[in-house]
Amino acid sequence: MAGVLEGIKVLELCEVFQGPLAGQILGDYGADVIKIERPGRGDSLRHSDAVANAAGKMGSYFAAVNRNKRSLCLDLKADDDRQVLLRLVGEADVLMHNYRPGVLERLGLGYEALEKINPGLVYATASGFGETGPLAGMAGQDFLIQSISGIAWKAAAGGNVPSFLNVPIADYTSGLLLAQGVLLALLERARSGRGQRVSTSLLSALVAMQSLEAATQLNYGYETRWYDRALNFVAEASDGWVTVIGFFRDNPLQLICRGLGLEDLSTRPGWGAKLDQATHREEIAAALRPAIRALTVEACVERLQGQGVLAAPILKFEQVLEHPQIQANELLVDVPVDGQEPMRVVGNPIRLSRTPAEVRRAPPALDAHRQELLKDGGTGAWDG
Repeated sequence: MAGVLEGIKVLELCEVFQGPLAGQILGDYGADVIKIERPGRGDSLRHSDAVANAAGKMGSYFAAVNRNKRSLCLDLKADDDRQVLLRLVGEADVLMHNYRPGVLERLGLGYEALEKINPGLVYATASGFGETGPLAGMAGQDFLIQSISGIAWKAAAGGNVPSFLNVPIADYTSGLLLAQGVLLALLERARSGRGQRVSTSLLSALVAMQSLEAATQLNYGYETRWYDRALNFVAEASDGWVTVIGFFRDNPLQLICRGLGLEDLSTRPGWGAKLDQATHREEIAAALRPAIRALTVEACVERLQGQGVLAAPILKFEQVLEHPQIQANELLVDVPVDGQEPMRVVGNPIRLSRTPAEVRRAPPALDAHRQELLKDGGTGAWDG
């Protein structure tokens, strides 16, 4: 079955998560993605999984975001290799990179230079902070972006100590946006015949993620704190933990008590209105926790959901990956790896009914596709 992006050639000059994720998304839907890597070492993500590397196997992190690609090593500071890249650019549809602003420009590989070679080229850049401005030259990393974007102050339970989500949300979100921008530019090119520059950044991605909170801050001078807005709390059951959410109900406490078989605590003075329940949620949660502690997680969630209360188990990640719903969503896929057993990774979460994402290629070994990509000893044109 032909992929949506079959016939689209992508040069990916990216490392770690942000850019490689965008390249993998395009590759999942049929694009021919050529991963340009540094000679000798390649993408630093290849070497970040110490457990796999010690066993002589492909790193899990690299495998997670580099399927459906071919690998070619080029030293962009060397004239011969830079000429090879320029020839590849001549027949590419997209070039993506996540170097700091100015790095490729100094090598003669900026958009203005490459547009002259290929006017139809979509030139996509992903940076830490943006192309211009006081932080443009600063190194970007997910925890740094969580710090500067305000995310580190958004721990749900509040408090005066910043904390971090131990997931690279900035990389993932900006990678999605970069892929989206490339697709938009390709659609426009179908009309105009011209490429254009596409850019996004880790910082822009995380600030945009806070669009609702930004609207209240910008217009009315207060920051929305979602966890504080209702009778929201966590509690320990007999065999795990549950989250209870009081959103979307006029009297969530009454419904919670009904589900737990308790007297209606919402009749107590000051606990009747939903806003009052939000204000006193810690006291209310303390009163409810003994009843929850007597139930299993499954029974507690079933009882509360049965009353229309939002509730869910708090799962550890290994439980998530084994959950029947993840299996039903077909979210996990096997990717082949040369010289070892297939690896299990998260697949593409976007579902298309006729032209779905496919695993067509294994995550490549370093420089594995030099011979099939280049002719005449590495100085020829595209051999697609």
